[in-house]
Amino acid sequence: MRNTGGGLVYSTEGGRMCPACRRPVAQCTCRQAASAPAGDGIARVLRETKGRGGKAVTVVRGVPVDATALLQLGQDLKAACGSGGTVKDGSIEVQGDHVDKVMALLQQRGFKARRAGG
Repeated sequence: MRNTGGGLVYSTEGGRMCPACRRPVAQCTCRQAASAPAGDGIARVLRETKGRGGKAVTVVRGVPVDATALLQLGQDLKAACGSGGTVKDGSIEVQGDHVDKVMALLQQRGFKARRAGG
């Protein structure tokens, strides 16, 4: 069986290559287009415990910003709540139950924020 999904992966001239646009990863244009904010522009804040051993995590989804601004917002939210967390898959996770504090901070920064879940 022939592999039709192949292509140039690495070039000695440009380093790692994007399989979609075939440019060096540093000059890739398809990642920038994919990281454009999508959705209705409303940040949804929820408390989640599923799959975390019963520990609560505050999750923020749908923030209408690009990836670098999302990382900075995640750092600011974690610092304001005084806890750890991560930014992955377009959402911000802050360890602990900080829904009210996160919603207040998002609204203070001009985002539309709604509480989601129970």
